[in-house]
Parts: sequence; structure tokens; C-alpha cells
Amino acid sequence: MDRIDYKAIEEHIRGILKALGDDPDREGLKETPTRVAKMYGEIFEGMNYSNKEIAEMFNKSFEDGFSGSSGDIVVVKDIEIFSYCEHHMALMYDMKVTVAYIPNGRVLGLSKIARIADMAAKRLQLQERLGADIAEIIQLASGSEDAAVFIEANHSCMTARGIKKPSAKTVTSTLRGRFETDTDLRNRLFMQIRN
Repeated sequence: MDRIDYKAIEEHIRGILKALGDDPDREGLKETPTRVAKMYGEIFEGMNYSNKEIAEMFNKSFEDGFSGSSGDIVVVKDIEIFSYCEHHMALMYDMKVTVAYIPNGRVLGLSKIARIADMAAKRLQLQERLGADIAEIIQLASGSEDAAVFIEANHSCMTARGIKKPSAKTVTSTLRGRFETDTDLRNRLFMQIRN
């Protein structure tokens, strides 16, 4: 179900163009409100879904003899995504997400992990919340409480405006289940993702 109101976006973009002192009826801008509304529908698609709904969309898994008690860790590194911060609606870019989980009798299809990260990013976000959302969705989709998410990103609200520090990166980590409570397991994970 698409909850995005495209007509309202068009009207507001038209108003922003006027507020910026431009003419929304001039040749180069006539179709801009419609194009922006379509773009917003695409880049904010994740706002149409709850974490539970995203988990249900991408929960394709396979029995593979994993008991979950052995501590086998599945890691998908360097998933490239982008998002928009909710404070300035500024681009969060060059985002690399690493997702890890311990299978609980089933393994998720690897592409589903990347799709989960991508869909969770298609919302107005904070990087910290994005990590928590991805971890929760992985938990729901995999049936495992043991999930970890690491994100490294540039934020245009820091690199292109305000303090203007283009080399500043933000790194966040989200640990759930045994990754949060078991120091040895967490250290194994850190060694695995560093290689």
C-alpha cells in the first residue's frame, strides 16, 4: 500500500520553488514538482512499511542444518545504500552496511539481507535508528535474536553545509542478542568483519 501523497508533494515543491524566488512555471521547472514527487516515492518507499512488514517481504530462508547453538556467524559486508537524515532531509551517502546474524535453524537468502538494509534506508532516518531497524528486521526475518549491524557513512548535513567537514565519517554499531552479551562471540565477530 502506497501511503505517499504525490499530489501534496507536488504542491509543496511548487511552493518551495516560489519561496526560493524562482518561477515554477518557467521551462526548466514546469515538471520539477512531478519529477520530485516520483523521486520521493522511490527513495522513501520504506516509509510505506513497518519493520515487521519489511521482514515479511524479505524473509525467504532455507533450512541448512544450522542449530544456532554452535555460534556459526553469517556476515554480509559492505552493502552500499543511501538514506536521508530526518533533521535536514540531507543525503547520507557512501553508506556501507555490514550485517551479521547467527542462524537459528534457517539461513536467510543473502540478497534478502541487502534488500532489508536498502528498504530500511528508504525512510527519513537517523543512522543510529537505521542500524536498530535493520537489526530488528533481521531478527524478525531470520527468527534469530542474535544480530549485529555496523554502518559507516558520510552525511551531507556535515560535509556540504554547516561545519563543512568533507572527510568526516559517522560509524555506528548495533548489537543484539548474544552479540551484545557474549564478549568472546563479539570479539570473533569483530575479527571476522575486519578481514
